[in-house]
Amino acid sequence: MPWAVLALWVAVVALALPFAGALGGETKDGEVDYLPAAAQSTKVARIVAEMPGGGTTDLVLVYRRAGGLTPADRAVAARQAAAVDREFDLVGGAPKQIVADDGGTLMVPVAIAASEEDGKDVVREVRTLAADGRTGGLIVRVGGPGALASDMDETYGRIDGILLVVTLVVVAVLLVLTYRSPFLWLLPLLCTGVAAVGAMASAYALVDAFGLTVNTMSSAVMTILVFGAGTDYALLLIARYREELRRTERAYDAMRRAWRNTMPAIVTSAGTVVAGLAVLLLADLNSTRAMGPTGAVGVLCALAVMTTLLPAVLVMLGRRVFWPLIPAYAGEAATRRGMYDRIGGLVTRRPVAVLLTGTIVVGALALGAHGLPGQLRREDAFTTRPESVTVMRELARAFPERSSQPVTVLAHTTDAHSVVADVRGVPGVTSATTVRDASGWAEISVTTTAQPESGAEAATITRLRTTLGDRALVGGHSAQDIDTAASVASDRGLVIPLVLAVVFVLLALLLRSLVAPLLLLGAVVAVWGAALGVGVLVFGPLLGFAGADATLPTLSFVFLVALGVDYGIFLLHRVRQEGAVIPALTATGGVIASAGIVLAATFSVLTVLPLVSMVELGLVIAVGVLLDTFLVRPFLVPAAAQLLGRRLWWPARPARTGGGQTCLVGGVPEPARTPGDTASSAV
Repeated sequence: MPWAVLALWVAVVALALPFAGALGGETKDGEVDYLPAAAQSTKVARIVAEMPGGGTTDLVLVYRRAGGLTPADRAVAARQAAAVDREFDLVGGAPKQIVADDGGTLMVPVAIAASEEDGKDVVREVRTLAADGRTGGLIVRVGGPGALASDMDETYGRIDGILLVVTLVVVAVLLVLTYRSPFLWLLPLLCTGVAAVGAMASAYALVDAFGLTVNTMSSAVMTILVFGAGTDYALLLIARYREELRRTERAYDAMRRAWRNTMPAIVTSAGTVVAGLAVLLLADLNSTRAMGPTGAVGVLCALAVMTTLLPAVLVMLGRRVFWPLIPAYAGEAATRRGMYDRIGGLVTRRPVAVLLTGTIVVGALALGAHGLPGQLRREDAFTTRPESVTVMRELARAFPERSSQPVTVLAHTTDAHSVVADVRGVPGVTSATTVRDASGWAEISVTTTAQPESGAEAATITRLRTTLGDRALVGGHSAQDIDTAASVASDRGLVIPLVLAVVFVLLALLLRSLVAPLLLLGAVVAVWGAALGVGVLVFGPLLGFAGADATLPTLSFVFLVALGVDYGIFLLHRVRQEGAVIPALTATGGVIASAGIVLAATFSVLTVLPLVSMVELGLVIAVGVLLDTFLVRPFLVPAAAQLLGRRLWWPARPARTGGGQTCLVGGVPEPARTPGDTASSAV
């Protein structure tokens, strides 16, 4: 049977590899792929893309000399602007020079039709052309929204390779330290690799069959979930298998017992994560919604591999896979006392003091979440400043009276003149020009007095929408940010309550209780708040981040609740079996601590990526998992369980263990365990 399972997975990998490799080509990181589905700015982006020439790549060529521009410098700018006009199809007419009041900076805005991008890297070509003007101290740079998007795409293109290599190294090191074996660590790592291939192939199948949008962020999180969750499941199964080998002579029988005893908790754990991620399908923000199915596919593939392929390989290799620490058959596992026995003793002796102290610590950290910085601006999205961001800041200093980033207004062609007149009368608008019309729509480029992504610019866009009403659509890059923020707030109000409700139902079904799920959910919500509070202390003061990604609270909540509840499931499920806190804490403590470290480490891999949003998400989730693993689960939850006593399981009453009586495992009676079983079982 193990050989048949191995052969099946070899065949699956052989079939899946071509599709897994094709997923990268289906990854979409365009603005529309991240924007809210029904927002005005999304509609504008789609309509503009369908106009002749498609959307535009908006660039700004910037020329600067510290002592003031010379006539020769302006001639260079004119020559290069003419070259861009000859080389590309421009929207809105020939480029014009705009000189700053101080005479030291000159900008040339250009809008290149998207039709020019077929087979070309437009931004790279314009930057190459501009480099010829960097002579005699003249600084020439290329920025604008199109350059910013290009720099973002280049950053996304480097993410997959960095993420995979660093994740493999981190997981391998942790497994070697955990097992202290030259061979055993390879098995979970190889199995997570199989799961990753299966997840990527499955995600590609969803793209092909249902048009699922997969962006770089959702793909990165899927990879992290496969390695993190898959390694956790492997740790739990192998720990139980090792103990069963000490009391069972045949490896096959030991694995059967280990598999049977760990499956309820592992399957419920995976089901909780999948259910939480499934709620994201209801989000309006495209990037958030895409993370639901991709993450769920990753967890399901990890579950399938770790509950079939890993057990099969372990059985085939037998006890020798644990060399040099081979578990010897002794008929009964030895009872060992360790750190978690002492923690359990402290919790049972002083539950009130433990609960009060821990609550104060977590609560104090959670209070810091109220200081979460404002929405992250596009120019602050990188950990290392690219050329486009440098240009944006130079233009803000040189042209404080006008924006270098236009607002796009779409009006029906028959009403275009009236709309232009109304736009020009809106406070904060400096100019409004019709640049093209097609398919019944006129595209109007609007320049504001406020700087991009500022509060004043947001107020101008709001006034434009109020003035124009249903007569026109207002979009552009800054309008997209406004719509994204509104969509994120709406998603937060929908997703968070639904995730809590779904997870509560699953916990109630597993634990046969209404009180225990409330305890676990309260604990993970507190951890979420504390993790965000730690983020507030780190993001600005230590890392220098100028804001927080708008989706951070929602995404971190989903992951910390879905993943954090897992460890509570393992603990309370065992408390219900044993009927006491100390043996349950002793049985689950070590292996779940290892699992928590691995999960936190895999999410911390996101912090090495060059995007602030991913660094923030990885940091908050890693901190939350560690808080849950080393504070909430071993101290606060057991202390609360000790104080609640049998009320924890209301309205059910679990049978007491010991004395030959039976205990309930997920509602199914089974014989009471021996003291050796109690002390050594992993889950």
